[in-house]
Amino acid sequence: MSGVEAPPAVAAAIERARAADFTISSEDCVGRLLAVLAAAVPAGGRVLEMGTGIGMATAWIVSGLGERRDVEVVTVERDARLAEALRGWPWPGFVRLVQADALDALGRLGTFDLVFPDSHAGKYVGFDRTLAALRPGGMLVVDDMKPRPTSGEQEELERAELRRTLFGHPELQSIDMDWCSGVILAVRRRAGRYGEVPDTA
Repeated sequence: MSGVEAPPAVAAAIERARAADFTISSEDCVGRLLAVLAAAVPAGGRVLEMGTGIGMATAWIVSGLGERRDVEVVTVERDARLAEALRGWPWPGFVRLVQADALDALGRLGTFDLVFPDSHAGKYVGFDRTLAALRPGGMLVVDDMKPRPTSGEQEELERAELRRTLFGHPELQSIDMDWCSGVILAVRRRAGRYGEVPDTA
């Protein structure tokens, strides 16, 4: 965002991306949204990112948490070389780096309050496992949903199928923000029947 200085963790990630000539990091606007949503994660909450890359989105999430130390951030990267480099960077102690395929990792990592699936696995393939990892009331951020000139037919078919799932699934309430790279924000509905009165005793 023009005129707004990047937080220190993000500025460091930008420099790492430049040094490594890594050009597929999440966009700045998506990162800022992740920071806002991370700030809303409840006490003792957990955040999951799939597809760490150079750590750009991770840095935004960390920045959104500020001085909090009660939230665990789990980020999964399949590429062993990238994962090894990530471990050498000065992340806070609450950030857990996992080198694995996202689909292999899902199911053994537990459940989360905020999920950002930024890898093919867990987003276009195996989305049911990603949804299973999202807690009731948890938030899901899906980016890159706008068609691109370089997209192949298969990619567009996968994108269309994911969109149908996000808006048709009975456990999700979703909104197409039609913004940035094409962001859909979804929340997993909490259990309960219409008309129930909460127990306040």
